[in-house]
Amino acid sequence: MGNDMSASRSSGAVRAVRDPERHAHDPRTRAYLRDYTSVLDSVPFPSLLVDHRWDVAVTNSAYDLLFDGFRPHPTAMPRHNFLRLVLFHPDAGRVLRERETSWCLPMLAQFAAALDVHRQDPVLKEIRHEIGQDPIMNAAFQQGLPHWVRAVGPGAVDHDGAVRPVQHPDPRWGRTTCRVVSETPSTLRAAGLTRLTLALHPHGGTPAPEPEPAPESAAPAPEHRGAPRLRVVRDTDTSDRG
Repeated sequence: MGNDMSASRSSGAVRAVRDPERHAHDPRTRAYLRDYTSVLDSVPFPSLLVDHRWDVAVTNSAYDLLFDGFRPHPTAMPRHNFLRLVLFHPDAGRVLRERETSWCLPMLAQFAAALDVHRQDPVLKEIRHEIGQDPIMNAAFQQGLPHWVRAVGPGAVDHDGAVRPVQHPDPRWGRTTCRVVSETPSTLRAAGLTRLTLALHPHGGTPAPEPEPAPESAAPAPEHRGAPRLRVVRDTDTSDRG
């Protein structure tokens, strides 16, 4: 595993971790981010810093291991953009179990909220265009997502504390769950960054809660190789129109 991990890091498909200091506008913040990067790498759980676009600023080695060996993708590599990784990388379902209902729909809910706040952000507009290029994903965003948000409530937009299923490549973790912990200390907030940590549960550890209810309009499609798909049933309120 170690050799594979080193190979994936040296591959041209995975660019180097971005310099978090590009988010700093003063020496104090730059020094803080340097030290925070060291703190991140001391954590045994997968952890990363992202901005409001989900562009990845820093990852730790546990995060790199979780997504090790992913095939090249132009925009959705694990150390490029976390939202694009979840939505578009064909290998993501290998790690993110129950991908459509447990990962894609919550991330789409957060994306919709971010787009409301940052309507002119060029990266978010690009991601919206990419969603629109996939008819099934676009239908899920426009039709399935509102049903899902109504079913699970406003907490769908904030995934801090949510328990999500994962399949870790290290058999010591294997098929398990993780709790998503979102933290934004004041200095990170000033730099436009948020820390996400996937607190892995050991075998026989903290059980996942009952699955969040998903309406038929957001029912998961069967797992298959290739691009992720979300199956959407048309809204019965509108199916007879026109």
